[in-house]
Formats: sequence, structure tokens, C-alpha cells
Amino acid sequence: MKKHALKSETVRIPCASGKERVIILTPKKREGLLPGILWIHGGGYVTGMAEMVYASCGKMLAEEFGAVVVAPNYALMPYPIPLEDCAAALDWMTANAGTLGIDKTRIIIGGESAGGGLTAALCLYARDRDIPVKLQLPLYPMLDYRDTKTSRDNHGHMWDTRRNHYGWTKYLRLLDDRGTVPSYASAAREADLRGLPPCYTFVLDGEPFFEETIRYVQRLKEAGVPAELDVYHGDVHAFDMLTPWTKEARAARRKLCAVFEEFMNR
Repeated sequence: MKKHALKSETVRIPCASGKERVIILTPKKREGLLPGILWIHGGGYVTGMAEMVYASCGKMLAEEFGAVVVAPNYALMPYPIPLEDCAAALDWMTANAGTLGIDKTRIIIGGESAGGGLTAALCLYARDRDIPVKLQLPLYPMLDYRDTKTSRDNHGHMWDTRRNHYGWTKYLRLLDDRGTVPSYASAAREADLRGLPPCYTFVLDGEPFFEETIRYVQRLKEAGVPAELDVYHGDVHAFDMLTPWTKEARAARRKLCAVFEEFMNR
């Protein structure tokens, strides 16, 4: 399949933190309305920027399938500002779908790491407000502020227990009581996953988010939501972006493309 050449533009939209910068990737040649992907960058809720989309699976999907990608540069502030900024980008993308060339019946939300956690939280937000989302792609998502079996004592590369504790502490620092952390802040807290969009994700077996990713997919299935997970061996968090030449990263990206192609053909 010939890759689609992309054009990139940056606009500013109103949001909870003031004016939010978003990067828009659009095929230079397009016919008709296209799937729209809101792609949310990672960074442990404490770092990162919209420009990370250029190294992400979001850009890959735009190149391979001619999708329109909107990447928000959400404010690196405590909850709830990042989620509210992402929600503003979703609302803006939906409201301006015609201008952007997006098919409103094919809205996808995806992202990696903390962006995966925000993906799951934003899908909850969209479900609760009857905003149609057709597919979620929370890659190795940062979902649970509580220690799990694989995040409790993890010494993997790029992200480990110490960094994980730091990220969650900074993100949740405005909440008075950790016992009442809302599911919009930590999607693993949500008791009812019914009505969420179908999900595909992948994760490495040696990284901190292995256990919470498995559990999220299991619980989606229990709630009647189609969900699929692929597990690869290794402990380099964000391996698809940081080590794209490895066989695991190549396999993960191929499978994601296959899943997306099936979605496109429905």
C-alpha cells in the first residue's frame, strides 16, 4: 500500500487551560470524508508535547490509511485540566468535522502511556455525554494510580516504579482524598465499562503497565465490549516509538495496522 503524503498545520482552540495548541495531520490528497483520530501524547502526565505525534502510531495510521489526526498539546497540570483540554479538542474536532474532512461516524481516540490513560478516561467522558466514538486505541495505557503486580517493583527501561509514583503524585495532587479518585482521573477505577467503544491495545510483558492493561481488556470483555490485546516481550516502555527497528515494535505496528484496516472495512 502506498503511503499517504501528509500536510501538517497548527491551530489554537479554546480550552480549560486557555488556548490549546493542536497539530492537525491531513492527507495532501483526499477523497470524501475520512476517519478522524484524536491522538493523545504520553509523558506520565508530567511531560511530553503534541509534537510527539510525529513519532507515534497516530502518524503511521494517517500515512497508511489517509486518516485525519488531531494531536492536542494539553496542559501539563494536575487533574482535571489535561482531561478537560483533551475533551475540548474532541469537542472541537467533532464540531468542525466537515471543515477538517472527517467522517463524524468514524471518530477514534488513541494515545500512548499517559495518553492511553487519557484515551480511556476520554472514552468514559464521551460515553457519558453521548458523543459517538467508534474505536479506542489506548496503547500500554497508564490507567491505575494504585500499585499493581507489575508496577509495584518495576525496574524497566524508560518508566519504572519510581517514575510512576512521581507521575501519579503530580497528576493527582489537587485531590484531597486518594480514596475518592474519580475514574476520569484513573480509568481503572471505573466500575461500569458498558457502552464504551471497541478497544485494541498492545503492551510489553516487562513494563509497569502490563497488569493494568490486561485487566482493562478483561473488564471490557466482561462488560460486553469487543476488546483485543497483544503482548510482546521486553521492558522498554514506549518501545514502538523508542525502538521502532526491533522485531517487537515492527510486529506491534503491523498488527495495529491490520486492526485498523478491519475497522475501516466495516
